[in-house]
Amino acid sequence: MPPWPRRLLLLAAVGALWAGAPASAAASCKAWLVQSVPTDMPHLRRVPGVLSTADVFQWLSGNATKNLDILAQYWQLLAQPKNPKSGDYGFSESDMARFGAGEGLRVYKALETAADRKVKIRIVQHSGFAPDFDEESANLAAGRPNVQNVTLLFGDWWGSGVLHAKVWISDKKDVYIGSANNDWKSLTQVKELGIYFADCPEIAKTIEVYFENLWTLSTLNSTACTKIAWDKQWQTSRKVPCWSHFLRPEQRCRSPLPLSVDVPYVDGYPSLANPEMLDVLIETPGHNISTQEHYLSYLSFAPPELSFDKFQADEQGWVDTIKSVNSGGIVRINTMDWLGQSQYATQTVFWPSLSTAISEIIFSKNATVRLLVAYWTHFIPNTENYLKSLLYSNTLCTSSKYNHCGGKVEIRYYVVPGYNETGQATVTGNRYPDFTRVNHGKYAVSNTRANIGTSNLIWDYFYTTAGVSFGTGNPSIVSQLQDVFDADWDSPYTVPVKPLDLEASA
Repeated sequence: MPPWPRRLLLLAAVGALWAGAPASAAASCKAWLVQSVPTDMPHLRRVPGVLSTADVFQWLSGNATKNLDILAQYWQLLAQPKNPKSGDYGFSESDMARFGAGEGLRVYKALETAADRKVKIRIVQHSGFAPDFDEESANLAAGRPNVQNVTLLFGDWWGSGVLHAKVWISDKKDVYIGSANNDWKSLTQVKELGIYFADCPEIAKTIEVYFENLWTLSTLNSTACTKIAWDKQWQTSRKVPCWSHFLRPEQRCRSPLPLSVDVPYVDGYPSLANPEMLDVLIETPGHNISTQEHYLSYLSFAPPELSFDKFQADEQGWVDTIKSVNSGGIVRINTMDWLGQSQYATQTVFWPSLSTAISEIIFSKNATVRLLVAYWTHFIPNTENYLKSLLYSNTLCTSSKYNHCGGKVEIRYYVVPGYNETGQATVTGNRYPDFTRVNHGKYAVSNTRANIGTSNLIWDYFYTTAGVSFGTGNPSIVSQLQDVFDADWDSPYTVPVKPLDLEASA
């Protein structure tokens, strides 16, 4: 976003939190939706009251007084236009300023300042990517005993996968959950969506358990704590932690993590009939229909072996959100990637969970499902086949005069301008750095419930990869998230996906 509306949002947010607010109001849980909007998208309608990711990351760092825990896939907050190994290479200083690269520097400086204030910072991360991998976090920890960072390789535990969750927890009360990486491009050149909680200790405490589970995993010997399971649910042999429910009860080891619901005689992780819900009063200062009523919320986690208590696996959070739609209602789903199978597993897994839920509600509830999928430089080639097969549900819905089916699926690609002009400037003459110009958010919203997550909609992200979702029935969050989706859906940056050409395939 340009600087002036971000500053207005900052003033509005600070005013809503502190200006003349009584002590009891200041202590209550508040939530804002958070976005990154790439530069050079002048025709995208902005939704009022939505904060910027760069501001929120700076606030989480700047307001921390004791603790700051971060889950990160990789680090590149500092742009490197002079490094030949970087996707930023070859762009001028004026280019980088136009791209907004300075926002990443400001976030990193805020983290350094927090570290110098002796805030205890803990980081769990994947090994990262070239050119620097985890160098930024290592530099942050160098010479500072109050800063600890560990690298957790999911491939050692599940055979594939990464730590893909993007979570910040400040002082055990302020939280960010969303799609934005610790990368300057995620602040100004990639479209991101998340949620920011202020003064929400119950939410923070629950997320903290998941953080501790990942931290514990990083201290264990994966060779001694993994087994090969025949996954009856997905019909494949694969590596899993030895406490996994994909192993028979007599094969399992004792879990070093807090116990989840014990279901001893199952093949895998079934949906919970009554998953743990959070009864937290959430105010929404960024939206004009903020309510004082209680609406249940939830957190869900992936992979299921890292869940705890009665909190549901992340896949169930997504499926249940799709199925929460009222008769004749609309479900809106936004994702970077959509694939009805695995992408990284050694043995390819067919995965119909979300597409089945969508087909079910267009038949049973006459619901409309609108799905936005990113189209960009690194688009997965076989995505369109799965999207077209999902569109075939429309044909099946009306395939018989005996069907009482009035629902439909609508699918569009989200195309950020310049997506096909990304890469190193001096090599390709491209207009934007590599791995930019993409809609990266992951969320779903029905007319009754919202689910904001960190996972792409592919099997691996729910079974071999770290991910977190927050879901809620809070009508203010539901309404504003619908508005964010509709601004994208109605923009000139979307292109309809065409249905199967049945005559051509006959």
